[in-house]
Amino acid sequence: MADTLLALTRRYVAAQTTPSPYFTDVPGLVVMHTEHAQPPSHLLMKPALCLVLQGAKWSMFGGRRHHYGPGDALLVSVEMPSVGSVVKASPEEPYLALAIGLDMNLMREVLEQLESPPTTTGNTRHGVFVSHFDGALADCARRLVALLDTPQAAPVVQPLIMREICYWLLTGPHGGDFANVVLGNSHAQRIVRAIHVLRERYDQPVRIEELAAVAKLSASAFHRQFKALTSMTPLQYQKQLRLLQARELMLSGQTNAETAANQVGYESASQFSREYTRMFGAPPKRHTVSESSHSQRPPYS
Repeated sequence: MADTLLALTRRYVAAQTTPSPYFTDVPGLVVMHTEHAQPPSHLLMKPALCLVLQGAKWSMFGGRRHHYGPGDALLVSVEMPSVGSVVKASPEEPYLALAIGLDMNLMREVLEQLESPPTTTGNTRHGVFVSHFDGALADCARRLVALLDTPQAAPVVQPLIMREICYWLLTGPHGGDFANVVLGNSHAQRIVRAIHVLRERYDQPVRIEELAAVAKLSASAFHRQFKALTSMTPLQYQKQLRLLQARELMLSGQTNAETAANQVGYESASQFSREYTRMFGAPPKRHTVSESSHSQRPPYS
């Protein structure tokens, strides 16, 4: 099964004439390919199933680093900032990976249909984990990639495959973790609601007590469970959101560093420059459309 999936992906990449990543005609499916190790890059990761077919990579969320290689899947259940780097790739054996976006509303629908739902706990667990993929999940990925040969079938077939992927994830070894995130009365789902508030108001001051009220938790419990899910504090999460958005504004040519800092909520240009340099390894003025090649990146890695 893995060999067939790898062969299908190689054939697709060989037919492309532009650089990776490849946003395919199959909704939610992104193919990534590189012949060389890559320096760390930052992005806002969306819920996704990321399958490595060849090569290796690491991704870091907060202070937690995950390594994954051929046959491994990075499963992300919560939207959060990340940094990642391809560490094994060569012209002879390029890094090849698939990213399959996950719809958590669909995950909830499938969960509600299960006769024997996964066991959940009251404790909030980390929203990212690495697992081996094979069997049914690998077959789903193979059929998604095979749809690239018949894109006219994708609108009909892709939703069915995605529903099946949700089923196998919920009934697999990490089913309880996904269920915790989508169950309306779970602590993890309450934290997700607070994350949505942070996403909508990332450029504004937001008090911990306000976010805790959204999550219906005490301030101390909210802070503890937010960090358990994301491996970062709410303040760190908001700071990374701001810096990522500022970088996108500058790279797209929409604004300069000073204006970008103001638009994402910084009152001090010097503080913005200092924190930006610490996160990206270069000052803001280096990341302008004229000085940096900016390509579209997937919201998962």
